Amino acid sequence: MKKYFLIGTIIAGGLLVGCGAGNNNPGYSYMPDMAYSVAYETYAPTDALQKAGVSSYNGLPVEGTVAQDDDLGFVYPYKNDSLGYALSKNVKNPLDTVANVDLKEAERLYEINCGICHGSKLDGNGPLFNNGNGPYSAAPKNFKDKDVIALADGTMYHSITYGIRAMGSYASQLKPIQRWEIIKYIRSKQGKTTTTTTASDSTAAK
Repeated sequence: MKKYFLIGTIIAGGLLVGCGAGNNNPGYSYMPDMAYSVAYETYAPTDALQKAGVSSYNGLPVEGTVAQDDDLGFVYPYKNDSLGYALSKNVKNPLDTVANVDLKEAERLYEINCGICHGSKLDGNGPLFNNGNGPYSAAPKNFKDKDVIALADGTMYHSITYGIRAMGSYASQLKPIQRWEIIKYIRSKQGKTTTTTTASDSTAAK
């Protein structure tokens, strides 16, 4: 009898604690991490989320490895630092040796990932800037400018991979072959196929 009384007391106490918290506070949650999930934006900086302990996944292959669905098997050799940026000019676009690059697909990838900032005309006037009337006050890079045309393909790849200034990394959104395809598309609109630059040009562009 005492056992049933004790069980009943525990249940009644639990009901009182759970139901007596008021309208603005539902009481205790059995699994708070499921009840109150930590949501984040699609393009939120994953490194900041990792430092905050919110996430441990960055969407990238393990360093020094190649993703299973990577058609190029390309491993970018440089880190995200000033030396890596300077050396990136030495990296050639592997698609320069490929005869058939689907520029329509490259255009689609550009419009989805780049056009919203840099514009469909590559003039840096995408919807997010919109002549200064959009949510972004700083104008994105105009890909028709001489300093951008002078950038090496590898430097552009470095910027897409790691991000630069206000632009975040697109390494988790675009596979290596897709990044190179976008660069090929930009070059086709610039009227160029390959580019070379000097170390001083690369440093000045950054």
